[in-house]
Amino acid sequence: MGFVSIDVETANARLGSICQIGVAAYEDGELVGEWVTLVDPEDHFDGMNVFIHGIRQQDVEGAPIFPQVLSELNGWLVGRIAVSHTHFDRVAVRQACDAYGLPAPECIWLDSAKVARRTWEQFSRSGYGLQNLCEFIGYRYQAHDALEDAKAAAAVLIRASENAGLSVDDWLKRVERPIHPSTGHHDVIARQGSPDGPLYGEVAVFTGALLMTRSEAADLADAVGCRVDPGVTKRTTLLIVGDQDIRMLAGHEKSSKHRKVEQLITCGQPIRILQESDFLKLVQMDSAR
Repeated sequence: MGFVSIDVETANARLGSICQIGVAAYEDGELVGEWVTLVDPEDHFDGMNVFIHGIRQQDVEGAPIFPQVLSELNGWLVGRIAVSHTHFDRVAVRQACDAYGLPAPECIWLDSAKVARRTWEQFSRSGYGLQNLCEFIGYRYQAHDALEDAKAAAAVLIRASENAGLSVDDWLKRVERPIHPSTGHHDVIARQGSPDGPLYGEVAVFTGALLMTRSEAADLADAVGCRVDPGVTKRTTLLIVGDQDIRMLAGHEKSSKHRKVEQLITCGQPIRILQESDFLKLVQMDSAR
């Protein structure tokens, strides 16, 4: 079972604003190598992101910028199976490469969240966040540290492989098939999200000035598995903010939805804040697969 697992932390809602990268390599289920580095994102640090991972602007002073670590990252990823928990880390690497006009690492991506959803019935629809899964399998780690999160994603994959009797190569094929091959769907309610979408179980809310209509945004979110709610509630897991709002705000005078989400995050609710263009990139990358 040879693969590498990767996780990144970001400075703000822009996925390309990578400020830490962690990679762990495994052979036959055993850790054989690891690498972690801080990265200067050349971007502002949002207070909410700092609250989550603890990395501050001053912590990355003198750290390499992304192009200076890409060669090392390629050494770990190129030509290998790269595991990340959900789409976010994969898209973050692609966005950082695009920002500097650099080619993204050529590797085969495997989503450990998709693996978990196909292994344990109780997580097929919800609850498949990394912390929740690690609590379930009894794996202890320090959340929101890139290397620790990378190892945690690997632990989920290894335990799922043991449980299902599948190899990593087997999983590459299995995650492309419906969660329940016999039926191909769960009890789907209109506008509740495609159950086989990569973001199924996420509850999305849109805020700010979007380039597309709210209806178009909701259709896209539904297609990749997101439930779409009109307002922020305790079940919200994803807030998608218009790019213009992100550029103008830079941490100041956020919308009421944005502020409510940040309040919920400080109370322990796992919500990810994304800018609209990164959300579209998630959708486009899934469609291209």
